[in-house]
Amino acid sequence: MSSNARPLSGIKVLDLSRILAAPWAGQILADLGAEVIKVERPGAGDDTRAWGPPFLKDADGRNTGEAGYYLAVNAGKQSITIRIDTPEGQDVVRRLAAQADIVLENYKVGTLKRYGLDADSLRAINPRLIYCSVTGFGQDGPRAEQPAYDFLIQAMGGLMSVTGERDGKPGGGPQKVGIPIVDLMTGMYTAVSVLAALNRRHVTGLGDTIDISMLDVQVASLANQAMNYLVSGRTPQRNGNAHPNIQPQDVFACADGDVILVVGNDSQFAKLCQVLGQPALAEGAFATNAGRVEGIQALSARLSEAFAGWRRGDLLAALDAAGVPAGAINSVPEVLQDPQVVARQMVRRVPHPLGVEVPLVSSPMRFADAPLQPRVAPPLLGQHSERVLQALGYTDNDIQTLRAKGVI
Repeated sequence: MSSNARPLSGIKVLDLSRILAAPWAGQILADLGAEVIKVERPGAGDDTRAWGPPFLKDADGRNTGEAGYYLAVNAGKQSITIRIDTPEGQDVVRRLAAQADIVLENYKVGTLKRYGLDADSLRAINPRLIYCSVTGFGQDGPRAEQPAYDFLIQAMGGLMSVTGERDGKPGGGPQKVGIPIVDLMTGMYTAVSVLAALNRRHVTGLGDTIDISMLDVQVASLANQAMNYLVSGRTPQRNGNAHPNIQPQDVFACADGDVILVVGNDSQFAKLCQVLGQPALAEGAFATNAGRVEGIQALSARLSEAFAGWRRGDLLAALDAAGVPAGAINSVPEVLQDPQVVARQMVRRVPHPLGVEVPLVSSPMRFADAPLQPRVAPPLLGQHSERVLQALGYTDNDIQTLRAKGVI
């Protein structure tokens, strides 16, 4: 019998994180149905609230102070403001941790230990607690105490060395990825890790302490490029849009615009050659992927000449009919307006606490028997402070006292 309960219904997450990597994990858990309580600094909140423009506008067209960056990674959470550097604030966090299943934090190594809010301290209160620390370099090693951001880790972790056009070509040089991909991948690894620990808790009855490093994540994400080096001893190079192991995969210019060609096997290459009217090209030296990779410069020259005689729409239609993967390079507006994206309801407008609607990108996770609800708008700073404190047993007088002291 199916149930409408979401996959993580009943799970409580205490989110002590800010910026992007760990908050991204918190948003994933909220999408899955967990109750996520986000702890923020009174008066300022998560740094990303101010990382604009652009900012969400109110009904009168004025900036709300809610930056798009913040809105992208905090949907479905509750916000409570707490000064964790005060004894009263630390007591609130301990009470929250006593009821939580998962804690996410991304403070510099050693910071929360000074406040008695580290993994050992909180797991002593709640042995079933899963405590996950997300940092730039991990909890040990020579860089453990250093701060890090996505851009820095893209560079240090080798990603920029294999991203961008080759030296000597127009635009040549290392490039970062156009989205904070290390933060996002770190958030994904964080979510996977805490869910694995949650499953293990069913067996042991105990939580765990998890150490996630952005640099570790980036090193792991080098994937085929790392293995290319480990197997061959040759340093991977920037190769523009061309794939290092599978060809032809690149950008080619038609008479009226560029197309992406993604040939994945010999059969698809033969079909491409048929569409281009050059079936003999799929024979001899270019018959196999290994031959195409070795002779990519000569092959690319032949393909570039052939593509230049086509109009983009005609060629894409012909390749689609032949089963050859190819497509246009869409802008962000074009992506969000694509009929497939619209049909999948990947963008929804939801009510915002300020009385307007905010457009949010939907979660990509689809469950047949436990459908996820549309994302709820990210909270205003401290929007749920009183509700959360009351649930912990604080009286109205207690809350007024904490507010008067600047604790919340």
